[in-house]
Amino acid sequence: MFEDMTTVPFQLLDLQGQGTHILVEVEVYNRTFRMVVDTGASKTVFDKTQLDHLLADQLLLEPSETLSTGLGTNSMESFNMEIPSLAIGEWKIKKLKTAVLDLSSINYAYQQMDLEPVIGVLGGDIFSNYGAVIDYAKKTLKLRNRKIKMT
Repeated sequence: MFEDMTTVPFQLLDLQGQGTHILVEVEVYNRTFRMVVDTGASKTVFDKTQLDHLLADQLLLEPSETLSTGLGTNSMESFNMEIPSLAIGEWKIKKLKTAVLDLSSINYAYQQMDLEPVIGVLGGDIFSNYGAVIDYAKKTLKLRNRKIKMT
């Protein structure tokens, strides 16, 4: 069943009694960052502040007509962007269309716990399209190497 899948390790982060986050290392623009795995997020999003700070010279943001909801607000300015490639371990996707939002509330919480900021949140668009399997006992994320054909 898992022969056409790539397995990548993740870190299970204890949020000081406030639950846990799954963190994975990703590579975008030939640099390594951390992202939160969020199965409840409908889309993968990147943090505008982190992108501006780390990759300002490589950003091509398009304003979005859609106001995003979630993360403690019901209206937040959003942008669209195409990431040339996103790698999680040996797994790779090219031309990922993604949203860019203000995720400062997440990074502020991380800062309060003396944790490094994250560049974004991996969402359901990747997990459903690539048949993700999360194994908490082994601390691994498995992703199919090709998109699943949705019926």
